[in-house]
Amino acid sequence: MHSISEKKMYKASDKICDLMSHEEDAIRIISRFGLEMGVGEQTIEEACAAHGVHTPTFLAVVNYKVFKQRAIPADIDLQTLQCYLHNAHTYFLDFRLPRLRRALIEAIIPVDPTTKIPGLILRCYDEFVEEIRTHIEHENEGLYDEHEHDDQRITDKLTEIKNLIIKYYPSQSLNTNSLNAHLLVTVMSDLWHTEQDFADHCAIEDEILRPALKLHKTTGKLKQLPASATGEALSERERDVLIQVVKGLSNKEIADVLCISMHTVVSHRKHITRKLNIHSTAGLTIYAIVNKLIDLDSLE
Repeated sequence: MHSISEKKMYKASDKICDLMSHEEDAIRIISRFGLEMGVGEQTIEEACAAHGVHTPTFLAVVNYKVFKQRAIPADIDLQTLQCYLHNAHTYFLDFRLPRLRRALIEAIIPVDPTTKIPGLILRCYDEFVEEIRTHIEHENEGLYDEHEHDDQRITDKLTEIKNLIIKYYPSQSLNTNSLNAHLLVTVMSDLWHTEQDFADHCAIEDEILRPALKLHKTTGKLKQLPASATGEALSERERDVLIQVVKGLSNKEIADVLCISMHTVVSHRKHITRKLNIHSTAGLTIYAIVNKLIDLDSLE
């Protein structure tokens, strides 16, 4: 294995199988762009094209992860970044964190029932998950805000969970050769990797996503997205509702502003989500900006 200093930045002409084989940390990034296994001898450019992924944007994220390269291509694509962001959030909330909780229960709960420490550790983990959920919801509601302090607080909470297990877990309840001892070691490794993965995800948002948005705001070079993922255009009233959603209004506030019922607002929002296949407020914000439904300055 070569050191980072001996490597060169990945290019569109490099084989994606080499990237996937040699960069363990990049595999998660690749999956969040929607790329899959079974790539054969395809180049990075060919694999991206096959999955509808903008190659320069893909390379910007991967090279930042591997080399901490902060260069943002002038033609970076917001739709590709939107897809990455959505897939990363889904991965954490729907897969990694629930899976880690199940593993944690399996490893720490089968001990002396008179001790409350395992249950308290699990409660700390649940609080950590809620921190991440709140962070993601806040991010979806205000994509342009800064979250560095939130990021640090969340990773600190996960470090706290690791330290609680290391320092205070009732060691007399485990035999070093028991199944539970092996499970606990595996969980500790998973906790460490989850902490690093989330920190990397937040760094990519801070170093790639937000600078890209600022670049587009400065240059005005916004790529036009398709009218909708299903081919159905939004109605005029749906556009009105979308604009109010992006501004951060609640369903009741939207109903009051547009003089319609709450039921109608909810119905319009369902139609917007179905037509655009965009579920997060962050994604809807990007769609509204690049399709010139709202000006970025009005959101700040």
